Amino acid sequence: MSTQPLYDVNEQTGIDMSNARASSTVAVESVRDFLHHGRDEWLARSRIVNILKNDPVFDKSQREFLGRTQKYERGLALTNRIYELQVIHGWSEQQTKLAISVLDEQLSISLHNVAFQPVFMLKAGPTLLKKYAHLIATRAIFGCYMQTELGHGTNVSRLETTATFIPESQEFEIHSPTLTSSKWWIGALGKTATHGVVQAKLILPGGKDMGPHLFFMQLRSLDDHKVLPNIIIGDIGPKSGSGYAPTDNGFARFNRVRIPKENMLSGFAQVTDEGKYLQPPHAKLSYGGMLYIRANMVTGGGWLIAKAATVAIRYATVRRQGERGPDGLEKQIISYPSVYYRLLPILSRAYMFIHLGRTLTTAFDAMAGRLKQGDTSLLAEMHATTSGLKVYVSSNGVQDLETARRSMGGHGFSAFAGLGRLYADYPPSVTYEGDNFVLDQQVVRAALKSYRSLFASKPPAVASLTPSSAYLRHLVNPPTIPASFSDKDWRDPATSILLLELRAAFLVHEHAQNALETDASANQRVSKAVTESFVAAQVGGMINSLSSMPAKDRVTVSKVFLLYLLTAVEGGLIDLLSFGVIRPSTSGPGVKDSTRSVRLSVKAVCEELLPEAIGLTDAFGFTDWDLDSALGVYNGKVYEALWERAKAEPLNKTEIPAAYEASIKPILERGRKLAAQAKL
Repeated sequence: MSTQPLYDVNEQTGIDMSNARASSTVAVESVRDFLHHGRDEWLARSRIVNILKNDPVFDKSQREFLGRTQKYERGLALTNRIYELQVIHGWSEQQTKLAISVLDEQLSISLHNVAFQPVFMLKAGPTLLKKYAHLIATRAIFGCYMQTELGHGTNVSRLETTATFIPESQEFEIHSPTLTSSKWWIGALGKTATHGVVQAKLILPGGKDMGPHLFFMQLRSLDDHKVLPNIIIGDIGPKSGSGYAPTDNGFARFNRVRIPKENMLSGFAQVTDEGKYLQPPHAKLSYGGMLYIRANMVTGGGWLIAKAATVAIRYATVRRQGERGPDGLEKQIISYPSVYYRLLPILSRAYMFIHLGRTLTTAFDAMAGRLKQGDTSLLAEMHATTSGLKVYVSSNGVQDLETARRSMGGHGFSAFAGLGRLYADYPPSVTYEGDNFVLDQQVVRAALKSYRSLFASKPPAVASLTPSSAYLRHLVNPPTIPASFSDKDWRDPATSILLLELRAAFLVHEHAQNALETDASANQRVSKAVTESFVAAQVGGMINSLSSMPAKDRVTVSKVFLLYLLTAVEGGLIDLLSFGVIRPSTSGPGVKDSTRSVRLSVKAVCEELLPEAIGLTDAFGFTDWDLDSALGVYNGKVYEALWERAKAEPLNKTEIPAAYEASIKPILERGRKLAAQAKL
């Protein structure tokens, strides 16, 4: 009997990937332009990626073998080279930000760009802007955003750092009165930042506490980078799973450090020379910085999920395992329902978050423009929306990254698979910029406020509802709900959108009616329902926006968005059944599952998308350098890629490890002696 394999498994991977691309009808260029908001943005990114991947500074082949300090130093080397290339190639600030965004390493400069600089530019007064804006823009100073403390994080109102106004010298005294008031977790603070925006309680003469406000202060000398007097600064140490290794998250304590009065970020709230407080036009104006970060987290999360989907779907396409198909070969694992049911919804969420993030950042820019003019009318809506979406994208992202990694079996645990590294960096997203469970409460609070406002007028003022609360209209004008749903119903996105809106409306109504006696998970369920109803409405708009796309691509991408809607409905079935939106079937003998039709529709849409999966992931436009994954290589030769990566392992440089003489040899010798003694 022959022991020769029926086929070369390694060669088959390349054949399978080639066949998968050939079977896809998606015009990759068309869908790619849609995802990148136009051909020009795609070409701009492509040109920058081409420069970076051919620059030895950005070589990724050895980074898995680096220690924490080396990764920090590498991160700064990458940052420095980016700004050298900006000068060499004459990149605009937007192009330079794009170059930083394509790097898959958590750089300290990111905190300067997304937290420090935007907050300073939005809230600093004219004097401070004139003095420092150009220095910040050119990175002549390096900044951080200092909010979280050792003892308090999300609960900003309880921060302990104080900023006491001294009228005699026209200064603020920044002080850390307790151990727990030490600033903690501050990105770029540990070893890099020269300046910071500090969140501290404003204390006026007489000891009046005005709550947290923002102050600009210098931390290190611009001559030799030494920490300034009366400040203690350091790095807080390695993070879980070696995540965020290139970022020097730090701590700081202040011992009555004096800063000029002008260093208060007084674009909104102000203190007079005499120590009187001038109220800002809106109590939540200080949240602007966090709203900016939350808005950008949606786009970033979308592209991160896209990487997970690309790697896992490519690997599942070429990985053959289990039973044989008609061709005599083991089946591709992507063909198993248990695999495609996990991976294709991840793909759908990537498409949704990428498009939604673009909409959200545009909305934030509009709000910021109005804030500059003193118009706060969009602030409450942006706060409610970004709170819910921050929870939603981070929760889904953490789950999707791990689901994608696990779908790849044993090889998914290898660092060379690429997803473990992405996952290690992402879990903190559920706690930074607002702990998700606390933000759920804010989403619910906003929902209840909209509910009460709606019914405060007679008749209810439906026209006053905002996009984030539009679902409440169904409580005033209840729609007709069919007794059952057919496959045709599920194929219409309007069905899922209606059900998700009804679910949110009924949950908010129920919560409002039972506010004094709620269950322990109420905030999480209501928040998720409210957010998903908003997202569903946006997805409806996304589908309508595909009209300019070629017909066959429009059909395929519409199915991607439809899959998102169907899986969202599937995830909310408990609530839909609880409120009778979907009713148990009573016709005919026996008990029937009234939710079976939606699950069968999910399966059917997945199977229709399967032949398009590689084309849809190719449309993200990731290069092998972008993904840095042996299991996600473009040509499908995953086993070859894993073999080459393993050869680079430093342990393989010598046949006999250094540990042989020190440890292995004594263990073996001791074992032989014990074995010999046992024989006697």
